[in-house]
Amino acid sequence: MKVLLDTNIIIHREASKVVNTDIGILFNWLDKLKHSKYIHPLTIEELNRNIDPKTVETMNIKIGSYSVIKNLAPLGDTIKQVGNKIDVTPNDINDTIILNEVFCDRVNILISEDKKIHTKASLLGISNRVFKIDQYLEKVTAENPELVNYKVLAVKKVDFVQVKIEDAFFGSFREDYQGFDKWYNKKSDDISYACYHNEVLSAFLYIKIEDESENYSDITPAFKKKKRLKIGTFKVTSNGFKIGERFLKIIFDNAFQYNVDEIYVTIFDKRPEQVRLIELLEEWGFIFHGIKSTENGNEKVYIKNFDRKQEINLENPKLTFPYLSKESNIFIVPIYPAYHTELFPDSILRTESPINFTENEPHRNALSKVYISRSYERNLKPGDLIVFYRTGDQGNAIHTGVATTIGVVESLVDNINDESSFLSICRKRSVFTDQKLSEHWNYNKKSRPFVVNFIYALSLPKRPNLKWLNENGVIPNILDMPRGFRQISREHFLKIAQYSFQK
Repeated sequence: MKVLLDTNIIIHREASKVVNTDIGILFNWLDKLKHSKYIHPLTIEELNRNIDPKTVETMNIKIGSYSVIKNLAPLGDTIKQVGNKIDVTPNDINDTIILNEVFCDRVNILISEDKKIHTKASLLGISNRVFKIDQYLEKVTAENPELVNYKVLAVKKVDFVQVKIEDAFFGSFREDYQGFDKWYNKKSDDISYACYHNEVLSAFLYIKIEDESENYSDITPAFKKKKRLKIGTFKVTSNGFKIGERFLKIIFDNAFQYNVDEIYVTIFDKRPEQVRLIELLEEWGFIFHGIKSTENGNEKVYIKNFDRKQEINLENPKLTFPYLSKESNIFIVPIYPAYHTELFPDSILRTESPINFTENEPHRNALSKVYISRSYERNLKPGDLIVFYRTGDQGNAIHTGVATTIGVVESLVDNINDESSFLSICRKRSVFTDQKLSEHWNYNKKSRPFVVNFIYALSLPKRPNLKWLNENGVIPNILDMPRGFRQISREHFLKIAQYSFQK
């Protein structure tokens, strides 16, 4: 890929004082993607017109690291006509000459912050190949997604080198895999996910994206050619915090972001924590595939279908999670601010501090959660979707109330026998303490609460507020807000989705 850098980019990059901090990120991406960096002879001429000889000398040394276009493309009639309409100054004319290299396909793309260059590119029909810095970064980030980061919770995205290999946590890996330390050290710059509890490493995850050319000759039966996410290293110590589910969410998020066809893991079943992990994976749709034969012994291979076109399992949504059904009913339900981010840490608002949600709590980490309700509407079935609406601030609810999160119904538990059963159903997956749960149970003996077990599916990247929901008919009357579950149409749900995911 040949990337032509406009004069303004070079000046920012090589200046002694940093003006645009995105420049460093830009060049990091250019190097990471191994794009060839080109400059135009006119750029060198402009740099040499600097009145300070020392600056000129320094610039000439620095631009030696770029490739210079040797054979310039001739200006055709089309680009001359566009230039005649817009060009006023000699610099404008030079910009047209620089743009001509893209127009004539001598280079693949041009990066420039010049507004007139972008206007001319649009007129020439090549605006998809001429980028501002932020446009280019948006493009390459989308095409080459980095691992998903998490701003809250005790799970952190870190380089391998940041997690001490000497930690006793890795002892079981050393026993199971010859040369584990050597392999680990080679991964020093790779990304992993680590979780600490009381400053002790309690969970670790490494994932890897593999394309269709990957060699799977040691796996029987043979894998078909697919794009896969491999769970390379996955261990969770048993601590009651549902970290295993939290790590599954990370796995699914990355699998979705990288658009893979399948997820797989190879794992021994010699230890209790390995057996627990296998059970957790099977609960969430992984099935036994076969055996991987290695010098360390035979590992079991488990796979999860991640084809977006697969049929959704409505009876057990976990098996096809995170995909949603196109046939299920959809409900909207309110959740108070005091409980919202406790239950949905990834749906944290910009007005809230992540520092308040870094400690491990089971209800934060769990993918399967519970919602307690006394709603008149109780006709929820497995596979139905829930839009969670965070209620707004008193006096300004129309702007501060927002829809933030989508959930998938697993089951509804009604006619609960007694308080003890209620506490058992809700404990560890609810934001409430046992005392608060007891208060909920005893609040109105004539109307006992019921429980909706649901899966936290996703946080909406852009949150429609009550004003938008009102104007678009989702909540048509703001004086008649839903106090419990209220069914909405699929058309309204799709409007929310389109609004939320539009760029």
